[in-house]
Parts: sequence; C-alpha cells; structure tokens
Amino acid sequence: MSARESYAFIGLGHLGGHLAASLLRNSFAVTVFDRDPAAVERLLTLGATAAKSPAEAAALAGNAITCLPSPDISEAVLAGLGGLLEGLPKGGSWVEMSTNGQDEIVRLASLAKASGVETLECPVTGGVHLAAAGKITALVGGDAALYARHRPAIEAMCARSFLMGPIGSAGVIKVITNMLAFIHLVAAGEALMLARKGGLDLAQSFHAISASSGSSFVHETESQLVLNGSYDIGFTMDLALKDLGFALGMGEKFGVPLDLAARVKATFEQGKDTYGGSAWSTMIVKLLEDAVGTDLRAPGFPARLEA
Repeated sequence: MSARESYAFIGLGHLGGHLAASLLRNSFAVTVFDRDPAAVERLLTLGATAAKSPAEAAALAGNAITCLPSPDISEAVLAGLGGLLEGLPKGGSWVEMSTNGQDEIVRLASLAKASGVETLECPVTGGVHLAAAGKITALVGGDAALYARHRPAIEAMCARSFLMGPIGSAGVIKVITNMLAFIHLVAAGEALMLARKGGLDLAQSFHAISASSGSSFVHETESQLVLNGSYDIGFTMDLALKDLGFALGMGEKFGVPLDLAARVKATFEQGKDTYGGSAWSTMIVKLLEDAVGTDLRAPGFPARLEA
C-alpha cells in the first residue's frame, strides 16, 4: 500500500481529531465527517476534505477509519442509513479505532464482511496527549496481511503497534489496559491523600512515588492533573464506565472474578452521579477530596498533559 493511500475518517473528538491530524501531517489524503462542524473545520485547515456523510467520505476514499464513543454509534456509522457500507467498495477496509468489547467488534466485522469489506480493529492506548504527538500505542486485531496493508497509516498515527491476534483480540487487551488504568487512578488518589494527611509535601511525594516500585503510568501522568486541579484528561466518566462494563462482562464470560474492577466501577458510578457523565474521569479523585475535605494541590504541575 502506498503511504499516500486515502482514508475516510469518521469521529473527530478528543482522540480522533488528533489521529486524523497525524495522518494529514504524514501526507495521507483524508476525507472527514463529524457532527461537530468545529471539529471538521480544524481538520480542513490541515488539508482534509469534508464529506456530507460517512457514506460519501467512504466512497471518496475507498477505506475508512472510525474513532467513536460507543458500539451503538459505531454500528450506526458502519451500517446505518448513509453509513460506511453504503460507500465503501468491495475489497475496501474499515479500520475501527473505537474501544469495543470482543463480542461487539466480532459482530460488527461480520456485518462488514457480508458487504465485502474487511475489518481491522485498532483501538489505541496511552492518552489523548500522546495521540496529539503521534506517540500513542495501537492494539491491533485482524488478519496479518490486512495489518501489513494498513501499517503505514497506523504508524503515521501511533509510535508502536501490537498485532494481538484475530478480530476480537485487540478488544480484549484494550479493555484490560483501561481496567488497569482506572484501578491505578483510584489507587493514586488514595496514595496522594495519605501523603497529604500525613503532612508530606505533595510535589515531593509525587516525585518520590514516581521513582518508586509503587509508580504507574497513570500516576506519572494523571496525578499531575489532579495536583494542578484541572483534571483535564480528555476522557469522561461515561467512557470509563463503558470500559469498566466491558471488563466486568469479560470477567463473567471467562469465569474470572474481578473484585477490584467491580469496586472501581461502583466508585465511578458514584462519580458520575456526583459530577455528571461528561466530567473528566480524573475527577474520580475529587470524590475522595470532597469526602476528606482536603484538596490535593501542589504548584508546578500542568493543566494539560504534553508528550
């Protein structure tokens, strides 16, 4: 495949907008569609072409990439009226970068296959700030030859990619990584609160934990947004609950008790009830701050993460 292969890109939110921008920066032709005109306009300034529907974008490009907030929306964009399957040619490809459960992506891929369209699942992990810098990681499920065909585009958006196995494999590992991230986030908040109530300097405590055996990627990134007070991670409570629901569903299916994940999901449900589903997921730590009556703030930490 040529490095200048054309793609339709549907879903230009916090994550998808950055992924599409990386394609454009790497000389790919990109036709975009999103319900938010401002999101489309940002990509047009980088050289994208606008389409009036997913079907039109897919017909112009021949391949499609989606980055959407739920399996229901992915299905509507793929197979609904004006969807990708109306525009993609037989032999075209659908690269699904949304987070889906295993059963959902297998089912959606079968819908695409019935129309002669091949599917590659390609959810990403690492955070919006890494997507903005083209340094995020791709978790890939699907045929190895199809992966090779679209690898130039994947590498334009992502610093690393891992082919996990057939369709459904990437959905499993992506849900696992997100489950761990939410558990780590709640744990990091509790650790920082112990440090604060123990009379320690929070900035020094952050750095000490970062250099210790108790550190995690989430602590080293999201804890900074808690200490700043912005909580601005670009990922919502609703999305966290969706992914934790996938994890618990997998645990049930595979016969694995997920006690920590269940407890953390209950905490996020409380967070949604308190702050709303559109609140940043990092605000889950604010539940503890409010309960204790103590803010976790320290000078010198950013309002937003940069790679």
